[in-house]
Amino acid sequence: MVLRLLLLLGGLLRATKPAPRCETGQETLAKCVDIALSSCTDVAYTQMVYPNFLDQKSREVIEYSSEYLLISVLHNLLQGECNPDLRLLGCSVLAPQCEKDKVIKPCRHVCENLKKNCLPAFDAIDMAWPYFLDCDRFFAGEEEGCYDPLAKLRGEVDAEEDLPSDVPATFIQFKHHSYSQMVSTLKKTASKCSHIATTYSIGRSFEGKDLFVIEFSTKPGHHELLKPEFKYIGNMHGNEVVGKELLIYLAQYLCSEYLLGNPRIQTLINNTRIHLLPSLNPDGYELAAEEGAGYNGWVIGRQTAQNLDLNRNFPDLTSEAYRRAGIRGARLDHIPIPQSYWWGKVAPETKAVMKWLRSIPFVLSASLHGGELVVTYPYDYSRHPMEEKMFSPTPDEKVFKMLAKAYADAHPVISDRSELRCGGNFVKRGGIINGAEWYSFTGGMADFNYLHTNCFEVTVEVGCEKFPLEEELFTIWHENKGALLNYMEMVHRGIKGIVSDKFGNPIKNARISVRGIQHDVTTAADGDYWRLLPPGTFIISAQAPGYSRVMKRVTIPARMKQAGRVDFVLRPAEAWPSKLLRRSMEDAYDPHDPLELFDPHAQHGQPEARGGSAAGREKPWWWSYFSSLDLHKPLWLLKQR
Repeated sequence: MVLRLLLLLGGLLRATKPAPRCETGQETLAKCVDIALSSCTDVAYTQMVYPNFLDQKSREVIEYSSEYLLISVLHNLLQGECNPDLRLLGCSVLAPQCEKDKVIKPCRHVCENLKKNCLPAFDAIDMAWPYFLDCDRFFAGEEEGCYDPLAKLRGEVDAEEDLPSDVPATFIQFKHHSYSQMVSTLKKTASKCSHIATTYSIGRSFEGKDLFVIEFSTKPGHHELLKPEFKYIGNMHGNEVVGKELLIYLAQYLCSEYLLGNPRIQTLINNTRIHLLPSLNPDGYELAAEEGAGYNGWVIGRQTAQNLDLNRNFPDLTSEAYRRAGIRGARLDHIPIPQSYWWGKVAPETKAVMKWLRSIPFVLSASLHGGELVVTYPYDYSRHPMEEKMFSPTPDEKVFKMLAKAYADAHPVISDRSELRCGGNFVKRGGIINGAEWYSFTGGMADFNYLHTNCFEVTVEVGCEKFPLEEELFTIWHENKGALLNYMEMVHRGIKGIVSDKFGNPIKNARISVRGIQHDVTTAADGDYWRLLPPGTFIISAQAPGYSRVMKRVTIPARMKQAGRVDFVLRPAEAWPSKLLRRSMEDAYDPHDPLELFDPHAQHGQPEARGGSAAGREKPWWWSYFSSLDLHKPLWLLKQR
């Protein structure tokens, strides 16, 4: 009985830990030793100190502690949410940074931000916030000389070396960029052109790296009325690195040429909002980079850290489009994501892109890949699933061919008629091909763009070498530079305009239809729209629930390189056709769609509690993870009732 009381008292004492003596801040004198904790070997520093902030005096004591076990299993407990952030934050307490025999504390604001974002994930599994991540007790303010334990995830460690001051403004280093160097280059470029550029993240990779975008616009960070939105995405497959480097070079080129007064670049940026995402799969890139440049690998690093192929991970809306194609009056656009999709494994990178697509009214896009030299366009999934190579056009076949040729014809190698070269198999096709006719696959990003949003996307295979040597990058850039610019300018083809009511109020989500093309686009929040079209004469109509349809005849001249302005003023309808209202409601985003609840930055979605609810049970389902600890189970993780 006495022993049981002592054990209970010991548990209570652990639940209210006293502030240990190593908490006096960065001035604490200590002896620095190399980090030997397996869960903390990837921190941004190399040496720690004993005892740590919890007064644990040796490696063995730390490794057998409940605190260390927790940071080792949090990834599984939270199903990947907020990791590796939480593990690195825990390591900053269990393995304190030590430099020149002085302890440096982690920053309090980093802890507070992470707690704010990740507490819902703990609540979802009925777990209390760990006491050793108390932001007030074990962390310091910036004025005390703290450090950011998560800086490595944001690319703030291992940054690119500063160039000499006499290097010209147009200088571009044609090299392979590590993740940290890429982030540093993008941030420096945005800083250099701060009046037309900014950087932002669309979310986090599975291993916690920010998916960085650099944006160019006359009003960075904001959508402007009637200004089309364009995006390039690179490195979707981690071992296909050329697209990543091209977009890093393109960002530097756009900035420097704008500053130098290049009229083509100034016109492009003044009239377009451009988004460049160099690396969608930074985790896979790191694995591929370990093999080194010149290794023409077809597997290593292709997939994400979850072993997922991102270009097979998007919802299969193409099958639904084929089903709808035979239904009179059915539209092959803005198809909702089926609930069954969420039953499978969906990568955070995939969710981040889908969330991005919903937040910005993109008009045109291209994804840069490697392994061939050709431009492919939707559909990528065959009309007949058993056919691996079958021409499977969208209703916008003419538009997609125009877009694909815009890149191919401006590329000196793709447009070369020689068949004895990389990409020579596609010479007779003009360097372009329907994706499913090349080879069929489901879950692709290009098909999803077209069928779920207003955005048209092609896939550019930029070369037969997936990870070329650095000395080849200069030539590759010059081969692709003109094509990259030419394709961006295609966002201004077709028509654009504003849909409003008779009082001038914008109408959101109005449908813009083209007679003979079974695919609509919808208006953005400000009532503006963009409809890519080839030269020709078209009957265009605008409609919205509660308003009468308005139709106009439009002719687009062959030499017209700027979108024609076609506005619509809709008047209230006496009776709105129930068929159209029903279709509009069916295709609306489900308010309970998991994507609406997903936070791509904090990654604190609600994971399902494996093993059922903890209600009515003595301990939560996750308690079994700590069964080996015997006397030192983490009672401090149990929520107080």
